[in-house]
This record gives sequence, structure tokens and C-alpha cells, in this order.
Amino acid sequence: MDAWVWWIVIACVLAAGEVMNTSFYLAPFAVGAALAAVAAGIGLAAVGSFAVFLAGSLAVFLFVRPIARRHLKMPPQLRTGTAALVGQTAVVVERIANDEAVGCARINGEVWTARAFDEDRVIEAGERVHVIEIRGATALVD
Repeated sequence: MDAWVWWIVIACVLAAGEVMNTSFYLAPFAVGAALAAVAAGIGLAAVGSFAVFLAGSLAVFLFVRPIARRHLKMPPQLRTGTAALVGQTAVVVERIANDEAVGCARINGEVWTARAFDEDRVIEAGERVHVIEIRGATALVD
């Protein structure tokens, strides 16, 4: 059997191993084996193919693996929109009474319609509250 076929088999085995463990450790070696298969296919001797395998694997390992590892360790998603308001402190600008359907609070400089999280609670203007949830265009505060 030709040497390039063995290199293809080795590349496929390494690629399958990479798919199984997803650590981006075997992928550089699979690429190196594929490059060695190309080198063997164009007539390079076994020693030359092995040198291509080592050089290709090392190059991919040194240049691509750090990039892939950075992408695996992405920071948590930044909260935006209304999700960013949950947990913020607000100041009640209009008395909040759920049974009367009145109330507003200033959250990060914007005035929002607000309702008390506890249905029976009445919150007077000027009190500091925490945003518990956003439902539509209404902030539930406590």
C-alpha cells in the first residue's frame, strides 16, 4: 500500500479522535498527517513526508491552537436591554400601588412604569427599590 494512503488513514483516525474529545489537541496532528499525505502523493520520500508531518503539526499547534483555546474560554455574555436592568437600584418617582395601577420609578436615568413585586405593598415616592423583573414595559420592584 502506498505511503500517502497510510497518511490519509492516520489523518482520519486523528480527526475522529479530535471529534470525540473536542480539546483541539489532535487536530493539529490530523492536519500534519493530511499534509504528509499530500507530500507522499507528489513523490516525497518517507523521511520527507515525516518531516512535513512534524513541521505542519508544529505550525498548526503553535499558531492555531492558542486562537482556538481563546474561543473556548469566552467570557460570559454581557447583559443588555431589559435584562441589564434586573438587579439595578431604582428611585420611586410616583407612589407605587398595584391595586390603583399607579407608580413610576427612575432606573438608570429613565422613568419606567413600576409595580411592587409584593401585590399588597405600597411604596412611597423617594424610596429606593431594587428591580426584580421586567415584564413588557413595566418594572417589578421590591
